Amino acid sequence: MIQIPSDLNPRLVPLAFLLGNWEGAGVFDFPGEEKCNFGQEVVFSHDGRDFLEYTSRTWVLDAEGKKVRPLESESGYWRIDEDRKVEIVMVRDQGVVEVWYGELADGKPQIDLVTDAVARTAASGPYSGGKRLYGYVKSDLMWVGEKATPDVELRAYMSAQLKKVVTPEEVAEMARNLPDMPDDGIAFFR
Repeated sequence: MIQIPSDLNPRLVPLAFLLGNWEGAGVFDFPGEEKCNFGQEVVFSHDGRDFLEYTSRTWVLDAEGKKVRPLESESGYWRIDEDRKVEIVMVRDQGVVEVWYGELADGKPQIDLVTDAVARTAASGPYSGGKRLYGYVKSDLMWVGEKATPDVELRAYMSAQLKKVVTPEEVAEMARNLPDMPDDGIAFFR
């Protein structure tokens, strides 16, 4: 269920499906790098201003699903205008800063993005740009990322399926909003 916080900037309501803490796993595969499964934690938060704050951390998983080492991390700010155009400024731990532009689909929680500008430090690896698709599907956040370098054409390299993490505060809020239940609790299910 998508909840819209009362203090969310009205401009951000179309992006409310992103809000929260998300965890899950995915696959990383790019030429010249080790193919692996990875775990991911994503947080979309807000402070009442006209942007969502975004952080993502990923790590390589072993065959048993245990953390081996960090893979990638990034953080940024997401905005949307009245025409459903999305813009993102993002910084990655590899020494890359990106500006992304895209659009929220009509009638469904799906965002298509493409890089508009890329700046790299001397220490970063080769990177020319990318595309991303985010979607809210059956209460999960799913995404796929594409990447290009001077030597590799744009191709999918990361994808993941994330589940929303419910905090104790959110559980308490849900409990407060439940209808009164009969004393035995069983009648609720009849």
